[in-house]
Amino acid sequence: MNLETKVTKLLGIQYPIIQGGLAHLAYSDLAAAVSNAGGLGQITAMSLPSPDELRTEIQKVRTLTDKPFGVNFSIGQQGRPYEHYLDVAIEEEVPVISMTGGNPAPLFEKLKGTGIKTLVLVAAVRQAQKAEELGADAVMVVGQEGGGHLGRNDLGTFVLVPRVVDSVSIPVIASGGIADGRGLMAALALGAEGIEMGTRFIAVKECVHASELYKRTLIEGTENDTVVIKRSIGAPARAIANSWTDKILEVEQNSGGYEGLKDYISGTANKRYIYEGKEDEGFAWAGQSMGLIRDIPSANDLIQSMMKEADAIASRFGCVSIVK
Repeated sequence: MNLETKVTKLLGIQYPIIQGGLAHLAYSDLAAAVSNAGGLGQITAMSLPSPDELRTEIQKVRTLTDKPFGVNFSIGQQGRPYEHYLDVAIEEEVPVISMTGGNPAPLFEKLKGTGIKTLVLVAAVRQAQKAEELGADAVMVVGQEGGGHLGRNDLGTFVLVPRVVDSVSIPVIASGGIADGRGLMAALALGAEGIEMGTRFIAVKECVHASELYKRTLIEGTENDTVVIKRSIGAPARAIANSWTDKILEVEQNSGGYEGLKDYISGTANKRYIYEGKEDEGFAWAGQSMGLIRDIPSANDLIQSMMKEADAIASRFGCVSIVK
């Protein structure tokens, strides 16, 4: 079965479903599982301790799948240089590179002539237009429902996606609040050519680095159990609400600034929750789509159930089957 869109043609994948970068969670096992299931799996580059580790992860993916996959570069957030990581991705001739946060212009300079497909995560029309000017092959548009880092304007997916579709000529991929076949069909109706999911791909069997507590919280929680932190320092991001995020918000309300926040919002605090399950000693990213998550399937079972649901929706409206 296939669902052909501009994004599936661009990336050489079966279904227009992309796994998000997922800091500290998106490694070879998850990436290969998503790609084998017909989507585009991704490795998160900047969570790895060294460029050599990235090379190892890329090579591991290739032992697990012969399908296309991507490497995500979260730039501008960690304060770490990414140039040597990018060199490795280019040397390994990865099929796709996605970019989130920061200014992607230097990456495009280095990627010229490589043939690597480029995706840029944006949260505003102007950002999407700039990405197109730089040469992006597609943009991923995240609404304020999403998990992790968001735009500053609190624009929802249902408004932002069609605005971007009307403002650029390259394919648009919808992200934020999407967790099932209904979200996929809604995104296609808005003019998107595919979707990106982050939170939903945490609650799958192959996301082996996520603690049981993290996955259980995603299953048991609702759309009301997230909170936006880091707004006071100009980097709003959505996380699971807990006592730790309460402390973060208290520091923000008292104008603590980055110095007051840095120990609370560090990668170390993030990993205490997502790896060790210490919910009172750290935080975990999640979008409002956690209200739609009720099980922990394999990546393949998740994608197949999404496609069946999408096909049933198309049939309900008298359309020819969307899955070929």
